[in-house]
Amino acid sequence: MKIVLTGSIGNIGKPLTTELVKNGHSVAVITSNPERVSAIEALGATALTGSMFDADFLSQAFTGADIVYLMETMEAAGDMFDKSVDFIATIGEIGKNYKKAIEKSGVKKVIHLSSIGAHTDKGTGILLFHYNVEQTLRSLPADVAIKFIRPVGFYINMFSFIHTIAAKGSIISNYGGDTKEPWVSPLDIAEAIEQEVDLPFEGRTVRYVASDEVSPNEIAKVIGEAIGKPGLEWKVVTDQQLLDNWLSIGFNEQMAHGFIEMQGSQRSGELYEDYYRNEPTLGKVKLRDFVKEFAQAYKQD
Repeated sequence: MKIVLTGSIGNIGKPLTTELVKNGHSVAVITSNPERVSAIEALGATALTGSMFDADFLSQAFTGADIVYLMETMEAAGDMFDKSVDFIATIGEIGKNYKKAIEKSGVKKVIHLSSIGAHTDKGTGILLFHYNVEQTLRSLPADVAIKFIRPVGFYINMFSFIHTIAAKGSIISNYGGDTKEPWVSPLDIAEAIEQEVDLPFEGRTVRYVASDEVSPNEIAKVIGEAIGKPGLEWKVVTDQQLLDNWLSIGFNEQMAHGFIEMQGSQRSGELYEDYYRNEPTLGKVKLRDFVKEFAQAYKQD
């Protein structure tokens, strides 16, 4: 099959491209960075250079594809320290461009990388943009089959703990404790998408993806052991304390408030309500596998 992937060859795109090519598919990868072209071609894929903000380019890129894989990231919208960026509105524009391109190109099979929290527009903070894009895509004609992939929190987000551990000797957030929550490896997400490529497309479906379920206190313990800091603690501060800290270092205000609200929904468990109603089989990469990578990054920081 001819498959077009957005999102270049990042943490998900690279292993996904590699496996799809290995399985005999004709793969084209969209990138906004010309410097990525040679790396994409080295994987056996075709590189298409252009912008997700250019609906005409996307239409041309999608034309003739059997399946298109769509994703959008906060990085595509701008710098998290740029106070002028409206991340929710900007990412919403990407979703609208995807819709236009799908309609114009005639693509009938879509896999969309969404997120946990995309089931609601209430209380999930910055994850609202995933809900908005899903709703935009759901307004496509009924003959366009869409598989919404909703991963949980990425292990790699834990790299943000490195600076705080080094500076404060602990992990600090506005939630914590012993309640387990799901985390996921990009490798397990890529594998789930690869599986969906070969499964039937019909209507609109949702698949959650997770690798492991662990509590904040377990995470601190396992990370502490891996980096030689036994007894590492996950400390809980108030929403206001964390917000003040983020704003003081120049964080975009929408992002700061959005992450506080999102993590508040983790604390209450509301973020995971739909996940647990549709709980997936856990993937292969466990927390103890990831912390080896974390420890390496911590040593190099």
